[in-house]
Amino acid sequence: MIELDPFYPIVPDANWVRRIAGQGAKLIQLRVKDMARDAVEAEIAQALETVSAFDCQLVVNDYWREAIRLHANFVHLGQQDLAGADLPAMRAAGIRIGVSTHSPEELAVALAMEPDYVALGPIYPTKLKAMPWQPQGLDRIGDWRTKLRCPLVAIGGINLERAPAVLAAGAASAAAVTDIVMSEDPEQRTRDWIAATEPWRRLSTGCPPA
Repeated sequence: MIELDPFYPIVPDANWVRRIAGQGAKLIQLRVKDMARDAVEAEIAQALETVSAFDCQLVVNDYWREAIRLHANFVHLGQQDLAGADLPAMRAAGIRIGVSTHSPEELAVALAMEPDYVALGPIYPTKLKAMPWQPQGLDRIGDWRTKLRCPLVAIGGINLERAPAVLAAGAASAAAVTDIVMSEDPEQRTRDWIAATEPWRRLSTGCPPA
């Protein structure tokens, strides 16, 4: 089973990847929206160069074909993307796969493909977009965790103040979107997240909390 950093920022372009990786983040998802395919590929290529320089793991959202071509090693897929994704080709390319879930039915679909992590959301109400699902809450994290043999990523409405409770509930990693990209000082907010999640990072490496 893979280990994930407890802080999982999700950012919209390669420039954001550089900003966040430069502060010490070790796990970043690149979630590009509303770009032409050639522009998307250029963003992924640039982001891969950045994470290589900063010893950081990049997760490419959705664009699995580009991930294969550019030798990325991690892709995140939403439920709507699973049907059209060539999972054997991704596995053959050595790509790890994370999958979004929002309901028991979606969890069953995800588990059937043996993902490297499962994401559950939204944990809290989210400002990012309208969601057809009610907030899952902390108890659902513990329930989901008992059904998994891989790490659980919690997402949706999670900010720095809520992150400790999310991780204590059983999530291996807490995803942050608006709490980073809409912050008045994203670099400082990133450093604050890294410091706040350090106790869980130490536990994952077998070290006692400081």
